[in-house]
Amino acid sequence: MKTYHKFFRTGLGLFLLAALLLSGCSSNEPSVFDTSVSTSEDTNVSRVPWDYRIVEGTVGDLIGSDMTVLPDNELMPNDGNYATGDKIWSLQYMDAEMTTGANQKTDVRLSSWDTIKTFKTQEEAKKDLANLKVNVTTEVDLVGVYQTKYKDQTRDFAVVELPSGNRIKQPIDDARYKELEKKKKVSVKLEEVHDFADYDSAYAKFRGWAS
Repeated sequence: MKTYHKFFRTGLGLFLLAALLLSGCSSNEPSVFDTSVSTSEDTNVSRVPWDYRIVEGTVGDLIGSDMTVLPDNELMPNDGNYATGDKIWSLQYMDAEMTTGANQKTDVRLSSWDTIKTFKTQEEAKKDLANLKVNVTTEVDLVGVYQTKYKDQTRDFAVVELPSGNRIKQPIDDARYKELEKKKKVSVKLEEVHDFADYDSAYAKFRGWAS
């Protein structure tokens, strides 16, 4: 009986060790955006998808299975079997590093544009872009409205909380100030910018009032 228990404990230990090794070796395809979040006592830093665009270019030199794209001579995989001189369209993305301090103020640092995919036609590129930048109308929380005065001038502002959790301030006129003064929810237009490699990850940007 002691031998059996000893064998059982040894087998269980080997099984757990193998499971740990397998989990350490497995990996999923990383997102094009580093959406990792780091926090400290005073700050919260996250990286979110910010924008996409389509850029027209020309195939330059062919280097093995890669190609350069003019005018910037960016090196890209030649997945479309392009030839030198071909016109192509590139889908480029930009992400943003957002740092929120203890005072809830968010600083945004934008990355440079980077190419993730090329297309033979502009129409094909626009189809992908339409799925990555989506316009929606929805209700969000209205944090409040307030006024500032300087000499004889008065300015009105509204603060709303977007689905991403960040709060934004928008200037408004006197009529909208009176309309929103006692509201808790407000209808707005948003642009959802989705992660190319992880569509469920998105960042919502304010694009105007819905009414």
